[in-house]
Amino acid sequence: MPKLDDESLDLIFRKARTHNGFAPVAIAESLLREVYDLAKWGPTSANSTPARFLFIVSPEAKAKLAPAMSAGNRAKTLAAPVNLIIGYDTKFYELLPELYPREEARGWFEGKPDVETVALRNSALQGAYFMIAARSLGLDCGPMSGFDAALVNKAFWPDGRIKANFMCNIGYGDPARVYPRSPRLPFERACEVL
Repeated sequence: MPKLDDESLDLIFRKARTHNGFAPVAIAESLLREVYDLAKWGPTSANSTPARFLFIVSPEAKAKLAPAMSAGNRAKTLAAPVNLIIGYDTKFYELLPELYPREEARGWFEGKPDVETVALRNSALQGAYFMIAARSLGLDCGPMSGFDAALVNKAFWPDGRIKANFMCNIGYGDPARVYPRSPRLPFERACEVL
C-alpha cells in the first residue's frame, strides 16, 4: 500500500498546530466544499454520517454565536474567518436506507437508548476527519469545546433534532498566536498490546 511522505504527514499531524488566531483572509465556500468532499469519505458506524456542519461566516451569524462562546474563546472565534459548528443529527437513522442500502440498519438505532451516544461518537469522528481534510488542503484549525451547547442549539438548531458537539475555527493561521507545543504521551504510557 502506498503511504504519505514525511512532508504530508508533517502538514497533517506533526507540524500542524491548534490555532488561536488567523489571518484576516476570507475562505471561499468552494474551498469549504472541497474540504467536506474529502472528509465525507471517513468511516462511521453503518455509514451513518450523523455529523452536520454549520459554517458561520457572516457578521449576523457570528453575532448569534457570540453569546454562546466562553469568555476565553469569544474574541478569537469572532475574529476567525470561519467558525464551524460540528453537530449531530439525533435521527440520523432515518437516512440509513439511502446511506446503508445493503441491509435494513435503521432498526439497529431507532428507539435504542444509546442512539445519541452513537451520533455523538460518530460526529466527533467526522469532525476529526474534517480537520485532517482541512489541514491537507492548506487550512489551519482551532478546535474547542469552550461554549454553551444549549445556547448554540437554541440559536441555530432550535427544533432539537440536531445538537452541537464541538466547535472549530478555520482559516490561515497566525503563527505568532500559536502556543508552545505541549507534550504528548509516548506509546508506552498510552497504549497496550495484548
